[in-house]
Amino acid sequence: MATPVDGEGQPSLNGTIPDPQTKKLTDLPTELLEHILCFPVLKHVDICNVSCCCKRLHDVCHGRGKVWGHQYKLRWPRLQRFYRQNESCDWLREYKTRHRVGIQIRRTVESISKRFFTEVPCVGQVLGDSFAEIESLGMPEHFCEDELLFILNSDKRKSLTLKYYAKKILYFLRQQNILKSLKNFLEQPTEQQSALEGAVLVDQYCNPLADVTLDSISAQLDEITEKVKKMLRIKNPSHPSLRIAQGNCSVVEDFELQRQVICALNSVLYEQLQYKGNECDYYNPLNSYIHQVLLRRTGIPISLSVLYMTLAQRLGVQLEPVNFPNHFLLRWCQKPTGTEDIYDFVYIDAFGKGKQLTAKECEYLIGHQVTADYYSAISTTEVLLRMVGNLLNIGKRGEGNEKSYQLLRDSLDLYLTINPDNVQYLLLQARLYFHLGIWPEKVLDILQHIQALDPSQHGAVGYLVQHTLEHIQHKKHPVTPEVKRRSAPEHLEVQYSVGLIMKHKRSGYNCVIYGWDPKCTMSPEWISTMRVHQLSNGANQPFYNVLVQDGTCRYAAQENLEPHSAPLEIGHPEVGRYFSEFADTYYVANEELQTRYPEDMDETLCTVREFYHRLTPSAGNQEEAPTTDQNNQQAMSM
Repeated sequence: MATPVDGEGQPSLNGTIPDPQTKKLTDLPTELLEHILCFPVLKHVDICNVSCCCKRLHDVCHGRGKVWGHQYKLRWPRLQRFYRQNESCDWLREYKTRHRVGIQIRRTVESISKRFFTEVPCVGQVLGDSFAEIESLGMPEHFCEDELLFILNSDKRKSLTLKYYAKKILYFLRQQNILKSLKNFLEQPTEQQSALEGAVLVDQYCNPLADVTLDSISAQLDEITEKVKKMLRIKNPSHPSLRIAQGNCSVVEDFELQRQVICALNSVLYEQLQYKGNECDYYNPLNSYIHQVLLRRTGIPISLSVLYMTLAQRLGVQLEPVNFPNHFLLRWCQKPTGTEDIYDFVYIDAFGKGKQLTAKECEYLIGHQVTADYYSAISTTEVLLRMVGNLLNIGKRGEGNEKSYQLLRDSLDLYLTINPDNVQYLLLQARLYFHLGIWPEKVLDILQHIQALDPSQHGAVGYLVQHTLEHIQHKKHPVTPEVKRRSAPEHLEVQYSVGLIMKHKRSGYNCVIYGWDPKCTMSPEWISTMRVHQLSNGANQPFYNVLVQDGTCRYAAQENLEPHSAPLEIGHPEVGRYFSEFADTYYVANEELQTRYPEDMDETLCTVREFYHRLTPSAGNQEEAPTTDQNNQQAMSM
């Protein structure tokens, strides 16, 4: 048999003679090549390599083509909503920009812990410098947000510190955008301002990480409106409200037809859907957030009034908001438009299941008489001020923890955006920032503004200016943090180490250690109040800073703690400040915490390995108290 040959009589490698008509890969149609290069197994590096092979493949992989469009959509699917379908775009340029933004954002977030770490949690800490850095990069905001979300959605148990600061930055960036939207909203003509849109902006600002949009809220109200129309259709098939299309501002003029709308609305809202005023938990801030009102079907007078008024308007009935003291109301005119006689109106209590009241009955509602001014209709801006004022009061009533301080800060930001020259709240904002030890440069700006508005505040302003300047000087010369080594003679009695998951012997709560002292370092007053002297070893024993499962920070005596027999993750918002990973049975301290406690991680690993399943139960003695002022050192019990 003849030997197979290749080319000019040369044998081929596989023993066959090649067909001179065989096509190369590059001979395939462009559409087929694009299809091949869009296989999911190919990554951007592969496409770059392919495009460097020859001019033909380079042309197929051009920036505006299908291949790079596929790579972009495959890697960053959340960004697709920013592009129109079939939009012509330079996908390669978009890919490079998004990739570069990701690197810059990650570098910035990674650097924050080194600059802002503190062993004692600083309530409401503001990372102003880092936020300014990100803004100064001039990168597309949606790219920045997408990278932050990418970090937050990565492996749940890893990169905890990176996620902690990514979440803070995302919170800030979203709030800044919402404030811009609020300012634009306030610049609109009064008659174009919607109370619902304003309420959504307030909700979004206080919950920037929640998925709250005006479209989603409007869609839910559309569903309720359709339910009301269904009931109206049963009562009156020819009712004009049935012909009002979504987004139409038609008004039903006939009072009897209006009454039918109000009756149907009450029936659907309070009987069918079971909406009600939240009398049992009135001061819960969730009652003020419109998305939570719709979710939980309960709220306070003003939030339920905004909901009720918006639904009535969609059905052709114009109601007006009334800033009644202690109980927000709506008024429904019973006479031709233009009257201001308070007795020409019926007043609707949305909190009280839509009950209709006369002017006199409104006074019975609050237990005292008021002047006619309180029955007047108010603007959308005044509705928002009342709504934000409620949140402010809830924040001031709080327990001095992270959550209440955040609510107070957010509501102050909103109030002063709407009414920037309110001296009372400007001074409260300055005092709050001063108390928390944050953003001293902004405190000085606020104080300067107060002084310009009201020179009589000179005394309070002068005191805060002096101490804020001292704080700025202190920041320029930071104190070197103490490094605690377990091997030091004064630390030999310290049994436990940072990262260990513990259980309190008496109270039973679960926690993780993020710091310790060889002896109790709290004030004599605290030691006396918490009855530390009743412990068998009193204050003369190691005490531990712990993050508790319920979100509090406590200071626990060594004799009252023991390693947890069944370790679990601790759902505390500050975990990421101190730890980089949850490793099934313990937390791994991040670089900054390991710098403070350089010998602790070895001890933690040793404890987990050698003693975890050989615990000796012992009785604890004292209860601990939750944190009340984390800025001045946690007020925590033994």
